[in-house]
Amino acid sequence: MALIRWILGRIILLLNAVFRPSKRPLSPEAKAAQQAAAGNLALYQFAACPFCVKVRRELRRLDLELPLRDAKGSELYRSELEHGGGRIKVPCLRIDEGANTTWLYESNDIINYLRERFPAEAEQTPA
Repeated sequence: MALIRWILGRIILLLNAVFRPSKRPLSPEAKAAQQAAAGNLALYQFAACPFCVKVRRELRRLDLELPLRDAKGSELYRSELEHGGGRIKVPCLRIDEGANTTWLYESNDIINYLRERFPAEAEQTPA
């Protein structure tokens, strides 16, 4: 079973590399503002998880760079995910808001959150 999972994971990564989504056009100022606003976010993920790939594809579409924390390859990130979020489940978006930390699970919920926080209006570049 592990071999099948490994093979499927590599196929997913290959297809993702071949069919990468395009980034939305952002002015340098809009890009800098977006990155500053995303400074309190981090994505806990596994490299070959299809739901994590789905979220990473949306990050690319939004032209948003978040710290990617590999909860499979790093015991530190795995422990943070388990103790902070309460379970080892990926993808998980960590949202730090001052003294409060929210752990958002489920790929669709994460994508919806990112689309609301970084709306399409931000992609308008001056003509």
